[in-house]
Amino acid sequence: MAGFFISFEGIDGSGKSTQSRLLADSLRAQGRSVTQTREPGGSAGAEEIRRLVLEGAVDRWSAETEILLFTAARRDHLEKTIRPALARGDIVITDRFADSTRVFQGLTRGDLTGTVDALHDLMIGVEPDLTLLIDLDPALGLSRATARAGAEMRFEDMGLAFQTRARAGFLDLAARKDRFRIIDGTPPPDQVAQAVLDATLAALRAR
Repeated sequence: MAGFFISFEGIDGSGKSTQSRLLADSLRAQGRSVTQTREPGGSAGAEEIRRLVLEGAVDRWSAETEILLFTAARRDHLEKTIRPALARGDIVITDRFADSTRVFQGLTRGDLTGTVDALHDLMIGVEPDLTLLIDLDPALGLSRATARAGAEMRFEDMGLAFQTRARAGFLDLAARKDRFRIIDGTPPPDQVAQAVLDATLAALRAR
């Protein structure tokens, strides 16, 4: 894979979707070829699965079933979007990747880390070159997320305790994996965007 793979992670309402778009815009303005995508989704099949996992009642799926659904969506996303873009030499920016499954399904509702990792190794086998964790107080993130209420609210509806466990899970991953950079999501979006761009350019120079 000749390109460079960047993922954004964080709790719901952290601003990572906005920041992934702003980073893509900044890199394109520099003349770089960028593929911007998201999970679950990013390919036709994965977008269909997105509706299954993000809409409906909180108890619609067990954590185990969600792991299978998210892995299926990620496999299609990898085959149809990520690998072809990296092969072209693009910078691929995805709003969420496997770390979200490690946290939201692997850690927050029991210890399913082994299951997530085994499926990832078997079916995905790819990690980002750089992961930007937009870190935010869970109460603030949840208030932001609920303010934009729409159909895709299933994980937000799991409440503050769930988001608090998710934040702790992301910070634990960041402490153990060198590809992570933690970005404070509290300042205004333009300040966060500058910190994101600085971290990205440093990683590109160091590759």
